[in-house]
Amino acid sequence: MAGYSHKLGRNTEDIKRELADILRHVKDPRVSGLLSIVKADLSGDMSYCKVYVSCLEGMEQTRESVKGLKSAQGFIRKELGSRLHLRKVPELQFIADDSIEAGARISKILDEVVSSHPEE
Repeated sequence: MAGYSHKLGRNTEDIKRELADILRHVKDPRVSGLLSIVKADLSGDMSYCKVYVSCLEGMEQTRESVKGLKSAQGFIRKELGSRLHLRKVPELQFIADDSIEAGARISKILDEVVSSHPEE
């Protein structure tokens, strides 16, 4: 069974890598150019994949991008299937995530703390 989990992890990373490239080619104006894939969770039978996406422009823009991705899901799955040659292309579920925005907020706070204590 150890080989199966290795295969699952490898396929998850392949899907994540290819989706990052495919998202740059989605023509829907709702999909932000600053959209990033945070995480991908592929089910054990490889038929479903939850894709967590985040946008630096904020949570509202991330939600709009998810709407655009849902409408372009057919194109995205077709591209994914032609690039990875999987027996069955997983059904994709895009989920808005605010981790990039939260990370930028934390970084800004840390920069403020550092600049307010220059002697240390």
